[in-house]
Amino acid sequence: MAGYPSPVDTDDQDLLERIGQGDREAFAALYEGWAGRLVAFLTPALGATAASETAQEVLIRVWRFAHRYDRRRASPATWIFTIARNARTDRYRRMGRPEPDPTDPMWVPAPAPDPVSHSVATQRAERVRAALSEPPPKQREVMERAYLQGQSLSEIAAALEVPLGTVKSRSRLALQRLRAALADEQG
Repeated sequence: MAGYPSPVDTDDQDLLERIGQGDREAFAALYEGWAGRLVAFLTPALGATAASETAQEVLIRVWRFAHRYDRRRASPATWIFTIARNARTDRYRRMGRPEPDPTDPMWVPAPAPDPVSHSVATQRAERVRAALSEPPPKQREVMERAYLQGQSLSEIAAALEVPLGTVKSRSRLALQRLRAALADEQG
C-alpha cells in the first residue's frame, strides 16, 4: 500500500505530537523505539562511542523540537533521520577540528619579564638611542636607510646622489662611533 503510513509511522506521529506538548511518557516510548535504530544508523560513520553520544544528542533535539514536527511535510522516520544526519555532520566537523591543547606553547603566554631584566633592557635601549644620535646627520642617514629601511649601499648612493665609496665611508664611520659609544657605556 504505497503512500499510506505504516502503523509504526502512525504511532510515531502520535508520539511526536504528544512529545511536542511535553508528554514525558511519550518521549520514553519514542526513545525506546528509536535509540537502537539511531545508534545502528550512526555507528558505521562515527564508531560505537561517538554514535551512542550522537544518538543521545539526536533524541534531545527530538524532545526540544517535537512541537515543530508537521506530519503533512514528513514521516516521523524522515524527520528523525534528518536530525540524525545533521547531528552526524556536526560531529564530523567537531572531529575534524580538534580542540586546542591548552598546554601547547602557542597558547601559553610568555612569562612576564622580571623587573631586573626589564630594567636592564630599558637601559640598554636608552643607551642605543643615545648612541644613534652621536654620528653626524649624513652618517646617521646612511645608517637609518641601511638598517631601518633595508636599503643596500648602492640604493643609498643612488638615493642620496653620492658616490658608493662615500656611502661606504659614512657607514663605516657611523658604525665605529656606535661601537665606541656603546663600549664606553659598558666599560
